[in-house]
Amino acid sequence: MKFKIAIAADHAGFQMKESLKSYLQGQGYEVLDFGCSSEEKCDYPDFAEKAAKAVSEGKADRGVLVCGTGIGMCMSANKVKKVRAAVLRSFDDARLSREHNNANIACLGARVSAVHQAQSLLETFLKTSFEGGRHGPRVQKVDSLLK
Repeated sequence: MKFKIAIAADHAGFQMKESLKSYLQGQGYEVLDFGCSSEEKCDYPDFAEKAAKAVSEGKADRGVLVCGTGIGMCMSANKVKKVRAAVLRSFDDARLSREHNNANIACLGARVSAVHQAQSLLETFLKTSFEGGRHGPRVQKVDSLLK
């Protein structure tokens, strides 16, 4: 299944975002780009919010956020209702964030991961399904924290 993907970055993640956007489009995904549009200094919460809201409101099925480490984008995105963002640094992070936590936004760090690694992590993230079962009630509790 090919998803509609919201993507965004700050200045530190701009180049990686552009590479990931091309990669995703080449894989047949529809990509909605919420900025930024250059390496000019900008604030990651502004762009995280736009992409996270697209996921939260159902305008996109998944999201990809890129900053220097992925952490700032992740913290910002998780302030938006119905968003479960995860920083991806390993294949276990990518797989388990989907299987156990039903993460819907992948956060990547341009200063800590190479583009080819980010592509592989993203591929794992997008192809992994939520297991449900015992994890379902836990995810519901997480979603209920933002009222």
